[in-house]
This record gives sequence, C-alpha cells and structure tokens, in this order.
Amino acid sequence: MQLNETHDPNLRSWIASANDDACDFPLQNLPYGTFRHDDAEPWRVGVAIGDRILDLGALAAAAPFDGLAAQALAACAAPMHAGRLNGLMALGADHWHALRLALSRGLREEDGGGQAGGGSPGSRQSGAMPPASARQAIRTALEAALRPMAGARHAPPAHIGDYTDFYISLHHATAVGRQFRPDQPLLPNYKWVPIGYHGRASSLGVESAFRRPVGQTRPPREDAPPAFGPSQRLDYELEMAIYIGQGNPQGQRIALADAESHVFGLGLLNDWSARDIQAWEYQPLGPFLGKSFASTLSPWIVTLEALAPFRAPLARPAGDPAPLPYLASDDNAAAGAFDVQLQVDISTETSRRAGHPPATLSRSNFRDAYWTVAQLVTHHTVNGCNLQAGDLMGTGTLSSPRPEEAGSLLELAAGGKAPLTLPWGETRTFLQDGDEIQLSAHCSAPGHRRIGFGSARGRVLPAD
Repeated sequence: MQLNETHDPNLRSWIASANDDACDFPLQNLPYGTFRHDDAEPWRVGVAIGDRILDLGALAAAAPFDGLAAQALAACAAPMHAGRLNGLMALGADHWHALRLALSRGLREEDGGGQAGGGSPGSRQSGAMPPASARQAIRTALEAALRPMAGARHAPPAHIGDYTDFYISLHHATAVGRQFRPDQPLLPNYKWVPIGYHGRASSLGVESAFRRPVGQTRPPREDAPPAFGPSQRLDYELEMAIYIGQGNPQGQRIALADAESHVFGLGLLNDWSARDIQAWEYQPLGPFLGKSFASTLSPWIVTLEALAPFRAPLARPAGDPAPLPYLASDDNAAAGAFDVQLQVDISTETSRRAGHPPATLSRSNFRDAYWTVAQLVTHHTVNGCNLQAGDLMGTGTLSSPRPEEAGSLLELAAGGKAPLTLPWGETRTFLQDGDEIQLSAHCSAPGHRRIGFGSARGRVLPAD
C-alpha cells in the first residue's frame, strides 16, 4: 500500500476537532464503524472524523460522488447489510481507496494541501480535485450527514461469520510456555507455522460487560473429580483484530503478495480468558469454554491504507529459521509489520468510587509480532479454506520483549505468583468482579499525523 495524497500530514479538515494533534481520528485516519444514538433507530455505518461521525447511509442518499466511490458509498447503505460494513468490505481495495479519497477531499479545507492531480495507476491518485462548485455541493452533503460522537452507541462493525485466533507473539508464547515447560517453553512447530484455532463469533461484542464464566477446573489430585464454579483466574488478552475484506473461493489459496488486498483493516480485540477452565479442558483439542464466553472489540476499523505510513520490517531473532517459501517475500520482510503502540489500563470498583484515573498495566507494540498480517491470511487459506467478507482474525496476545510489556495478567503476575500493586493500594493476580479493562492503540511517526484506534472497553460482572 503506497503513500498518497490522503496521507499528507498538512491536510486539515473544516471539522476543527479533527485538527487537534491528540485526536484519534484526524483526516488522515477515517476509520469505519457502526453506530446509533437511540436504541429505537437502526444501526448505521459511519466514519469517525474528529468528535463527529459521518453517517454514510445519510450521505449515500445525497449521492455526492460518482464512479467507484459512489458504488462503495451505496454499499454502506444497502438494506441487505443492515448497518454493517460487509457490503463495502466485499467490494475490494479499489473501491475502498476511491471512497477514502472522496471523503478525504470532501472533508479537507480548501487550502489544506494534498491538491494532487492525476497520477499513474500505481500511485493510487485518482484524478484531479472536483471543481469548486462540486466541492461546495459535496461539503453541503457531508455537513448534513454529520452526527456527534458523544452519546453514540456501537455494535460490531461487521457481521462476523467466522473468527480465528492466532498466537503470533513470540514473547508471549515464551513467557507462558516457561511457566508450564521451563525446559522447552516453545514447542517445535512454533517458529515454522502460524499457530491458531477457530473460535466462536457469536460472543464477540463492543462495549461489553459480561458475567464471570462458570465451568470445570482441574481437580486438586488425580483421583478427585474436577471442581465446578466461577472462574478464579480470569484474564484479559491484548490483541489486534484483522478484518477480512474480499474473500476467496473454496480451494483457491491467497498468495502472500495478494494477501493484504483481502484485508479491510485492523481494530482492537480483548479475548478474555478463564485460565483455570482453559487449563483443564485444552488438551487434547485446544481452547473451548475458557475462551468462548466473551471477546471485546473496539468500535472502529482503521484501514490498511490509513496505516501505510506506519509500516515496519518484520523482526525475527538472529538464527531463527526462515519461513517456508509460501510465507516469505522480500516485501513482507522489509515492511510487512505495523508500528502500532498498544496500551492496557484497568479501573476497579474501588478506584472508580474514589475518583482515581485508570492505571496503566502495560504497553507493547504490534511490530514485535512473529508473523505478519499477510502471513496469517496466506497460511489460513493455504489448505483451500475460504474466507468471507467480515471474517475476523485475532493476533493472539501481543507482548513485547520486556517483562513489563506483557499483554496479559498471566504474564505480568507470573501465573498468580507475583501480585501487581495498583496505585490506589489494591493488588491483582487475576481479574475481580467490577474490574474494567480498556485497550487502546495509536500510531505515530516523524512527518506523519498521529492516528488512533479508539478503545476496547469491557467490565467483569459477577457470575449468576
């Protein structure tokens, strides 16, 4: 994905809040999501810009664009998709780019830079700016479609048909493996194959509060029956969500060079985990009830095009085996990773009553993952598996090299052996009822506008 006029750091919007340097949603971002302000109204597809949401359904009724951008906008309002992004996702990268460019041009100040004319197809510039009269008509339509961000409710941005969770942080896998297999933290296949499992899409949600899961846990001795009751080792997992755009026919593999053209964008994912239930059930077939009770998504999808300025090389430890040929390319090695700065914060019932701000538990970075987005898509389809628009892939817990950069309490508290002390005096090894976890992320780089992902927020409620 090449840089183009939509990435120009000098672009400013006529929506003043989008020009704040600390804003998650400047003109250079334009993430997609689903929203409504009243439970009685239908869900709508929107784009975040500053402190506003651009209602794409309302904008489509005004028909301000033509060509691919018009087709993409119409897909956001199609009744068959009922306020979800699947229709737009299924159209493909040319449509996504056309709509992003049209929105960027319509939302920018007249003297806001980026006035590039036509370019070669490879530059992904898409013709000259519309004439002044057309720009004014487009702005009028955009202004009429703006809604406040404040008070908006959100749902998963797409209908998610299938969900796969991977395990791509070498640092997380090593830290967890060391707790259970000190002499062999990583199993022999880890550095050869992206490890993943098929999860349950029905329990994915936004703005989630969920009941503490109940289930079986390991008995205290081999001849005793398992215990049953609420999980006592409830944990969060700091992950990124990868949303599939265009799918592939069953039996048709997606080559590494084409993989990113099938990815609509990235969000945040908290894959809550009941470690005690998981420990009892995961052998021989892997995660089940210890994972399927809840997973929390951020409301917004940041497109891969918006992330183009924040690419990074794939980092692998010296001496590690090279990926097999179907997972290897010079381009992927040079710029297949993304520099996304991640953060986990916690608040508790006690801290909220006392008015304390949330405490930061850890920070890490997506660039430290062992496998790239493209490699995950390619591996997922190498056996002929067909992906569909709106499918979701989780990265697995994203931990960075230092112990304090871990993406779960299982690591930070050493499996419960090293309690964390929070600023207001409470301690935690695992989550308690009333605890709220917030994931957040942003990208920044010299010469580029900071862009953010918003947050994924979830709270633990008592078990029934």
